[in-house]
Amino acid sequence: MERYDIPVFFKENRVFRVYLGGKKIGEFTGRNMDEKDDFYPEEWIASDVQALNAGERPPHEGISVTEDGTLFTDLLAAHPQEMLGGRKSLGVLVKYLDSAIRLPMQVHPTRAFSREHFGSPYGKAESWVILDTRPDACIYFAFRDGVTADDLRRAVHENMENPGSFLPLVNRVPVKAGDVFFVPAGMIHAIGAGCMILESQEPTDFTIQPEVHCGDYILSKQEMYLTLDEDTALSCFDLSYHGQYGLSKGRVEPKLIRSENGVTVECLIGDEQTDCFSVTRYRLTGGSVLLDKRVSVCTVTDGEATLSGPGYSRKVKKGEYFFLPEAAREISMQGTAELIVAAGGAAV
Repeated sequence: MERYDIPVFFKENRVFRVYLGGKKIGEFTGRNMDEKDDFYPEEWIASDVQALNAGERPPHEGISVTEDGTLFTDLLAAHPQEMLGGRKSLGVLVKYLDSAIRLPMQVHPTRAFSREHFGSPYGKAESWVILDTRPDACIYFAFRDGVTADDLRRAVHENMENPGSFLPLVNRVPVKAGDVFFVPAGMIHAIGAGCMILESQEPTDFTIQPEVHCGDYILSKQEMYLTLDEDTALSCFDLSYHGQYGLSKGRVEPKLIRSENGVTVECLIGDEQTDCFSVTRYRLTGGSVLLDKRVSVCTVTDGEATLSGPGYSRKVKKGEYFFLPEAAREISMQGTAELIVAAGGAAV
C-alpha cells in the first residue's frame, strides 16, 4: 500500500533558461563533478509550477516528477488532504540556481500587479541563500540614489547599442557562501556571474526583464515583457527601493530561534521580510529534530543524516531534497547536517 505520511523524493528536474550556468549544481549535489555550463542552469525542487519558456518546450516543464515517475501535480491533486492539508498549492517554489554569467536586470510583480495583469493570486517575492561562488561573485539589487523613471526608460532604449546601460543604475553587492538576501516584489535586481543559490519564492515564473542582452542572447519582446506592453511592464519597478533603504531591505541576518541538544534553528526569511513564504535553517551536530513544518520543501545543504518515522528510515546527504506532506507528522531527522526548509505563507 502506498504511504502518504512519509517524505516524497524526486527525479532531477533541470529547467531550460536563456543564460549559461549549472556547473556548480553538479558539483554541489555530487551528481556530476565534471558538469559543464549549459542552458539548464536551474533545478526546480519539489515544484508544482510550470516554467514560462518561449517557443516549443516539453510539456510540464518545471513540474517535478517523483521517484516512482508520478507528476507531482497529479500526486497533489489525487491526495490533497494528505499532501497539502487543504491548501490549493504548496505556495512556494524552491530552486537551485547557478549563474555563469550575469542575468538581465529584472523585476517581479507584486500580488496586486499579478492579479490585475496575469490573473494570478501570486506575485514573485523571492529570497536567496548563497551556497557557493565563483571568483568575483556578486548580485545587483535596488536602484542607486537619484535614479528616476526617465533614467530607467533611457537605459531600456539605449540597451541594444549599449549592453551596460543598466549597470550605473543599480547597486553591485559582492557575495559569499552563507549570505542571505530577500528581494521584494517590485525591486530591481539581477544575479551576477558566479552565484550558486538556493532560491525560495512565490510559486510563479513571472519575470519582467527589459534589458535586451543576456550574454550573447537577445531577448524577444515576449521574454522581456511577457504579455504586457512596455509602459505597463515598466510600471512594475518600484523606484522607492533605492540607496541604503533598498540595500537594507535586501540583506538579511539570520535570526536564532533556539539552540539546544545538538540542534540549532534559525529563521532566514520570516514575517519581518514577508508573509508570502518562510525559510528556516536547521543545523544538526548529532542531535535529532522533529520536522514539524509540514507542506514544506526541504533541502539538505550540508552533511548527512537519517530521516526516520514509524516503519520508515532513509539516509539523506548534501544536495538531496524532499517534500514533507501534511500527513508526515512523525518524521525526525538526526545526524550532522544542515537542512533548509521553505514553506508557503497564508493560503491564497
